[in-house]
Amino acid sequence: MRLLGPVVKPALLEEDGAARSLLVVSTGLANVGSVVNMCSRLGADVTVSDDTAEVRRAHRLLLPGVGAFDLGMETLARNGLDRALVEVAGSGRPILGICLGMQLLLDRSEEGDRCGLGLVPGVVRRLASESHHGRVRIPHMGWSRVREEGGHPLFDGMDEASRYYFVHSYAADPDDPTDVIGRSTHGAPFVSAVARRNVMGVQFHPEKSHRYGKALLGNFLRMDPCL
Repeated sequence: MRLLGPVVKPALLEEDGAARSLLVVSTGLANVGSVVNMCSRLGADVTVSDDTAEVRRAHRLLLPGVGAFDLGMETLARNGLDRALVEVAGSGRPILGICLGMQLLLDRSEEGDRCGLGLVPGVVRRLASESHHGRVRIPHMGWSRVREEGGHPLFDGMDEASRYYFVHSYAADPDDPTDVIGRSTHGAPFVSAVARRNVMGVQFHPEKSHRYGKALLGNFLRMDPCL
């Protein structure tokens, strides 16, 4: 299935000389309209598909999702998308997971029993419901800052005022601390962004985060394969 957005190419992508292609993986577990529209406005040529052949040919992939970890992995496995995503990751092409899509990049989750994609070694853990200030409301819903770590290009041009929109009860806990590129706080600190070579993930929703999310997606669309 191909969705065509308005042909709008701001300076952010015009510098590349051509629109950047993006495949948004369709899992049925997310409303992809907002992220498709935002990437289209950035000048990307966006395709939405659950076809494994198209996924394997894609120049860069975006994996969105909301909901339960096991259901997400079951959906990917049912269509063979899990294997296709691992192949694309191995080729060095950029992949960005959003919300549940980020969690699926890890090995497993405390929420379920199925194995994840294993592209970022680690476990997805439930957010702490207690802090030094008392009980914390779970899920975490609303705007939070992200403290960058390591100067990853996904956050190029961001400042301390940058805020992003979150809706989640679980967060990544990577085995390797160098895979952490952003942390946030909801009662207690948690990992809000990860990257391992060409595979990246953000716990927040850039497509709902206004100019900050738009800038982040623009940075992702400018990334070339890591060969």
